[in-house]
Amino acid sequence: MSVRKTVVQLLNRTEQEKSYSNLLLDAVLSGSSLSQRDKGLCTALYYGVTERRITLDAVIARYSSQPLKKLDQTVRNILRLGVYQLLYCSSIPQRAAVNESVNLTRSMKKASASGFVNGVLRSFIRDECRIPYPADKLEAMAVEYAVPMWLLRRLLTAYGEETTAAFLQDALKPAPRFIRRNPMACSSEELEAAMGDKIEKLAFPANAYRLHAGEIRRLETFRKGWFYVQDISSQLCGEILDAQPGETVLDLCAAPGGKTCTIGLSMAGKGTVHAFDLAEHRVRLIADNVQRLGLTNVTANPGDATVFREEFAGADRVLCDVPCSGIGVLRRKPEIKEKSPEELKDLPALQLKILENGARYVKPGGILQYSTCTILPEENQQVAERFLKAHPAFSPEPLMPRWGGVFAESMLTMLPEQFGGDGFFVAKFKRHHG
Repeated sequence: MSVRKTVVQLLNRTEQEKSYSNLLLDAVLSGSSLSQRDKGLCTALYYGVTERRITLDAVIARYSSQPLKKLDQTVRNILRLGVYQLLYCSSIPQRAAVNESVNLTRSMKKASASGFVNGVLRSFIRDECRIPYPADKLEAMAVEYAVPMWLLRRLLTAYGEETTAAFLQDALKPAPRFIRRNPMACSSEELEAAMGDKIEKLAFPANAYRLHAGEIRRLETFRKGWFYVQDISSQLCGEILDAQPGETVLDLCAAPGGKTCTIGLSMAGKGTVHAFDLAEHRVRLIADNVQRLGLTNVTANPGDATVFREEFAGADRVLCDVPCSGIGVLRRKPEIKEKSPEELKDLPALQLKILENGARYVKPGGILQYSTCTILPEENQQVAERFLKAHPAFSPEPLMPRWGGVFAESMLTMLPEQFGGDGFFVAKFKRHHG
């Protein structure tokens, strides 16, 4: 099957199944006969169209004789792919982008639309492929950064124009990949000698590297458990918990297990980390990571983060990395932009419920940590403040005072421009003695 046909089928399925792009892509490519080069092109086109959809739709709406919503789904996605190639793929000749799009209408049994697709794309080329920006400044920003208006407004209210523009610009770039060394398996010298130019050491945090390799599962160093994949912000979150050897730690929403592993390793294999997740298949992801890294102080089990289990009370530290809108990881999961505000409105109540349940496990003098991979204040600071107001036994705790700077605060929103990681929020609380 051709690359472009696979891309259009993936785009159709993303809309129909409301599935995460990375999971859908992995499933399709792992069973595909495409070459490695074609898989790379398929990935680039699929993610590109998904993240730029709003910009592409503005172009199609300008040149289509029919309203966008009334177009057949497959035809609409063929057009999106065609416009994407014309705008963002300088290595693909314009003629090829048009011809391939027209051919797709035939191979996907939409031959009656071939003239229409040809007409829209050729009209766009005649106008020198200029994006039709609306006169309204906000609407123009939404088209430029391919972001829905509701989200743009919320980000502007929280961060202002400059920071919002920087975040949204970053979200349209390829997401960097980071790994963390397993200090119990290898030294930094051993890892660097084995990986060569596939990795680049970061100044901060310790044990963190930027990854420049493709399929990591094939690497012997990965199979031997010398490192694991984890975003910088997630690494910092795991370190900020500051778990000590010999302690008992609970990680209530742990899958896929990156933070769990960072916590377990920071305890030098001593003490216990109890990792939980609601779904059985996600618990297996944690267990696989733990096993590969040779961590003997971590257990992974199914568990509902909103339900209290007496047998785990009295923990030294509890991490609640709660379900959230995921706005901080737009560069990895661009389909998150397709969610409506209505789909997200119940999240703060669930987040507070998990945080309150997590608090019940913390012993006097112990630490409770709250984190999300979103940057929306209603899921972050506002949840933390509501918790503190209702629970006087807890007070704000500096995140990592020995690091200084922003880490001397008790709450922190991390943006890609700061440390290079995903958008992330972390807050720390301490339970009073007595």
